[in-house]
Amino acid sequence: MLKQRIITALVLLAVLLPALFYPSPEPFTLVMLVVIAAAGWEWGRLNGYGPGMSYFLGAEALALCGLSWWLGLPGRALPGLWLVAGSAWVLAVVLLLRGGVAGWPRVPRALRMVGGLLALWAAWLAAVQARMLGINFLLSILVLVWVADVFAYFAGRAFGLRFTRNKLAPAISPGKSWEGAWGGMLGVLVLALCWVGADAHWQASVPSLYTALAARGWWLLVLAAIFLCTMSVAGDLVESLIKRAAGAKDSSQLLPGHGGVLDRVDALLPVLPVALMLYSLSS
Repeated sequence: MLKQRIITALVLLAVLLPALFYPSPEPFTLVMLVVIAAAGWEWGRLNGYGPGMSYFLGAEALALCGLSWWLGLPGRALPGLWLVAGSAWVLAVVLLLRGGVAGWPRVPRALRMVGGLLALWAAWLAAVQARMLGINFLLSILVLVWVADVFAYFAGRAFGLRFTRNKLAPAISPGKSWEGAWGGMLGVLVLALCWVGADAHWQASVPSLYTALAARGWWLLVLAAIFLCTMSVAGDLVESLIKRAAGAKDSSQLLPGHGGVLDRVDALLPVLPVALMLYSLSS
């Protein structure tokens, strides 16, 4: 299993990194189109649809993002859209986590389908727009999610095992603890402060998200970092909730050793539009 995970990770990096660092954003945009189409297909499967409808949802996600690209939306300032998308994510997280696993099947299937497609579209648009703002800007968002996850894992292992582990959401994701959540927040705060310092030291031509926020005040940077880390954890919990309701361990087996695409991007789905919302509000 470990060998399979490593091989899959190396293949993904071999595709993602050249696209990410290519001088123009088009290759990254194309890679993200494929990712969102696959996620749309998985979304259909998680909601009980057969192969035909699941492929249709994947095609719908691809068409929606492709149309947005053709209309030039990634290159436009969209503060109103990001405010709506970020606020919708916060509301959805509160309602879904409050309802728990038992509450998911009570959500009308049509609402689930439309909401899922819009969430995927918003994540694609946010990722592509962040890449157009600059590689440094996009990386500062992506690394936040990775750091939150890594620090949460090690903090949960270190402090959750040493002391009494306080479960974060035992009915949804038994492995997550409050100790891990606090550790993830600490890691993100350290990341944000270090990134601002690095931007200043190397005089980054394109500021990171953290530098843009810090320019409005260090208090805003701290609050935004904690908020983004919270949304990262929430995105992971929401997908775990949906998988438990569907009786699925993974969203699919598209990525051997890693599960499905949604398993890899679940935390990014809310973080990307929320990050663009915070950036738009601070600009």
